[in-house]
Amino acid sequence: MTDLQKTLKGSITFSGIGLHTGKDTTVTIHPASENFGIQFRRIDIENAPLIPANADYVVQTSRGTTIEREKARVTTIEHCLAALFGMQIDNALIEMDNEEMPILDGSSKFYVEKIKEIGIALQNTQRNFYVIDKEIKYRDEEKNADLQVLPYDGMKVSVKIDYGMKVLGEQYAELRSLSDFDTEIAPCKTFVFLHELEFLLSHNLIKGGSLDNAIVFVNKVMEPEELDRLSKLFNRPSVDVHEGVLNNTKLIFENEPARHKLLDFIGDIALLGKPVKGHFIISHPGHKSNVEFAKEIKRQLD
Repeated sequence: MTDLQKTLKGSITFSGIGLHTGKDTTVTIHPASENFGIQFRRIDIENAPLIPANADYVVQTSRGTTIEREKARVTTIEHCLAALFGMQIDNALIEMDNEEMPILDGSSKFYVEKIKEIGIALQNTQRNFYVIDKEIKYRDEEKNADLQVLPYDGMKVSVKIDYGMKVLGEQYAELRSLSDFDTEIAPCKTFVFLHELEFLLSHNLIKGGSLDNAIVFVNKVMEPEELDRLSKLFNRPSVDVHEGVLNNTKLIFENEPARHKLLDFIGDIALLGKPVKGHFIISHPGHKSNVEFAKEIKRQLD
């Protein structure tokens, strides 16, 4: 890992719909000075309050990660933070004109592409790492999540998921170095099971969800009339199921779901507020357990 801090060489802008709110948001990520860290600014709120990307400010982890400071909040921040952390950006100001980050294609791909396009600038200050010098563990009994980190000279993440279904059972993914994040992890989309998606849509909970920003797994045989109903629900001429995936979405990697869970973990562990040296071994991760694990690491190392 490079020991000097990094920022962007210029500003990059994104616009899109929020997954849960269905509202359009424009996001501009600006370069920032040494030791600024990653901070969000709500430019649509009076006095444009700043919200540091830090686990101490997390207020919600249901279907995404939300941080809040002085009644200003930003939601669904994990894919953007994963891109910045994965590309080893230490300092950036993220300006938003609404509450929720745009979902884009459900991955970190477009963030990474624009970061690479604008370029990364080395700064004159040394990076300040969390260096793992002992095993740190966290267990979430309710979610059956086990998270641990071991001493390691670099950053390595090993993830296991298991949904106990034929269409999506046990999978593993590993990121051996952050230098591989852009090709191995960033393009991997979020995923959902059809029964979950139908419930969320029927309760108006994912107003910006579509077949373009998620992989939809189908764990049952779909009759033609059911497919017709779904085509109307998703406002598509037709939908189909191919190898357990709705709408013939072709997976980039056979283990893309596990890789996306790894992506989410990186976005949440970015809330440590510093780069980290350690080997993370994660089983059944989720936003709640990821954030609680980050808080435990901060508690033991600060």
